[in-house]
Amino acid sequence: MLVELRFHGRGGQGAVTAANILASAAVLEGLYAQAFPYFGAERRGAPVEAYARISDRPIERHSQVREPDVVVVLDPEIPKIVDVARGLKPGGKIVFNSPSAPLNSEELAARSWCVNATRIARELGLVVSGWPVVNTAMLGALVKATGILSLDSVVKAIKDYFKGKGRLGELNAEAAVEAYKQAAPCPH
Repeated sequence: MLVELRFHGRGGQGAVTAANILASAAVLEGLYAQAFPYFGAERRGAPVEAYARISDRPIERHSQVREPDVVVVLDPEIPKIVDVARGLKPGGKIVFNSPSAPLNSEELAARSWCVNATRIARELGLVVSGWPVVNTAMLGALVKATGILSLDSVVKAIKDYFKGKGRLGELNAEAAVEAYKQAAPCPH
């Protein structure tokens, strides 16, 4: 089993952190994992991609993920400027931070999951410089949509990541759990 994931977001939303936490959760489950970013213009608000791979065997690939099994979209506006579905494998899934799939393709919309991670982040006060930080909520939605890891492993990895940073670990873990509860196939 090798699962390849691509995260799309904007600088400052936590796409890179999400990929890293996901990889840590996979390791907690005894799997092999890797996570790494790809930056274009490195500034807050600019489109960013991050990648993760999870496998039950050592991972020898160390390139960008060009044909993902799963795409996670942290910003609902990104599909207007980036082809988030490019290279998506047949049967692959897309997880959107949006109340509905922002795609024109019925076929892709049918494979999409949605959650309002922005609302969850705002409700929990996960906002930095006016930007809701949706990455941990999106990890909860990802787990619900795919089942590739357990929610417990993701929650533990989130708490480990934020260890020593006050209530941030608990709040981010709560965001993941809430998104897990609310994620569902996108209405279309």
